[in-house]
Amino acid sequence: MAENTQYAIEMLNITKRFPGIVANDNVTIQLKKGEIHALLGENGAGKSTLMSVLFGLYQAEEGIIKKDGKEVKINNPNDANDLGIGMVHQHFKLVQCFTVLDNIILGVETTKCGLLKKDEARKKVLALSEKYGLKVDPDAKIEDITVGMQQRTEILKMLYRDNDILIFDEPTAVLTPAEIDELMEIMKNLSKEGKSILFISHKLAEIMSVADRCSVLRRGKYIGTVDIADTTQEELSRMMVGRDVQLVASKEDKTPGDVILHVENMTVPSKLHKNNAVKNVSFDVRAGEIVCIAGIDGNGQTELVYGLSGLENISSGKITLKGKDITTASIRERSTSGMSHIPEDRHKHGLVLDYSLAYNLVLQRYFEPEFSNKGFLKKDAILDYANKLIDRFDVRSGQGATTIARSMSGGNQQKAIIARELDKNPDLLIAVQPTRGLDVGAIEFIHKELIAQRDAGHGVLLVSLELEEVMSISDRILVMYEGEIVGEFNPKEVTTEELGLYMAGAKRKEIGA
Repeated sequence: MAENTQYAIEMLNITKRFPGIVANDNVTIQLKKGEIHALLGENGAGKSTLMSVLFGLYQAEEGIIKKDGKEVKINNPNDANDLGIGMVHQHFKLVQCFTVLDNIILGVETTKCGLLKKDEARKKVLALSEKYGLKVDPDAKIEDITVGMQQRTEILKMLYRDNDILIFDEPTAVLTPAEIDELMEIMKNLSKEGKSILFISHKLAEIMSVADRCSVLRRGKYIGTVDIADTTQEELSRMMVGRDVQLVASKEDKTPGDVILHVENMTVPSKLHKNNAVKNVSFDVRAGEIVCIAGIDGNGQTELVYGLSGLENISSGKITLKGKDITTASIRERSTSGMSHIPEDRHKHGLVLDYSLAYNLVLQRYFEPEFSNKGFLKKDAILDYANKLIDRFDVRSGQGATTIARSMSGGNQQKAIIARELDKNPDLLIAVQPTRGLDVGAIEFIHKELIAQRDAGHGVLLVSLELEEVMSISDRILVMYEGEIVGEFNPKEVTTEELGLYMAGAKRKEIGA
């Protein structure tokens, strides 16, 4: 018994099955008290499923869970909360029309005579956000704040409940480099205070910098646990993928061709405040180049892409695609004119979650003669097409093309969107954080696909918060700060530190200068 008390949580011989797939196959993970324990694996390796079993969202068919050496039953998330287990999910569980404060206290509200007592809750939330460097506006509505802010809300939710075992599912997938550094510090501080952290990630550099130990899953099976001090990124990626992975993309120099996208004096209003989110922005994307918009989250990139893709109306300016004015064109018109869009929020704008994978793959083409006849869908043709894309892009799911999109892992949902958008063979590909939440093997694949688009003479507009990605695959970098483009750079001639200064608003230069 004595040896087990060093473990805050033990998941022993856990097996979890879904239709057509064994998500966890006899997996054992042991979390020491006060440690940061990383859980690494490809998309669909079973990491989120394992953590969902621990949090009570799923029940395992086999295996047991122990807390502090004693076996426990976790039938639902309330049981997990009672045991001090909290979880920040990869796709946040927040009520969009509620405020930050309401979301944090939801389910553990303090009431008096049937009335909510928010003053004490507000004080506690502000004290926690101050203590851990998690700045949030408690009165802002979730639907109006950036994804990074939503994540802080999720972390505060756990801290508000005084949880001592914290599960972070892909916590940095949506954060900027500066926010990631802050989160790493927060995690280290939490573990110093005796909290035990399970940290699901694909990002090897983060695991190396913050974790004490790392357990690796591959295709549902447990591969092994290593001490971070005794391993390397290459070794971890080999354990995870089962082969050597090229961690940096390689591309040939190329001279860009004609202008594909011309944006002139574009202004997009903000939904959050009276100021404009995008202010009088002009730039071009040419055939055969990858132009990357870099910046800290919330500086107008989202609204810029909404304006370009037709999700929002622009208040002034002009957008031209291959010489055709598409300023007021509908979303479908832009799509059929040669624009593809990999959206930032895959659930909100990328997929219909309750449709099958096959139907999601033809969302923008179902009306073409290949897939429909006199208004009726050709189901066999759609299935054949879906199977072809699933094969080419290695989209993994329990029941193939008929799998409901909601049940797929986040990374495989992302791969499905990328498959759909690239297969349209677009003149212009707008890719917003295309590798968010993907493992190194999938990132390697997607970077190659983006470079292949460029090499085929298409224009690629990449919006990324990952500075490594920006530096490694872009031909030109535009930095956005507070809705304006404050600098244009050649990745070969600029450092990440220099970019960081422009991203933070400390420096700016006139475009074309």
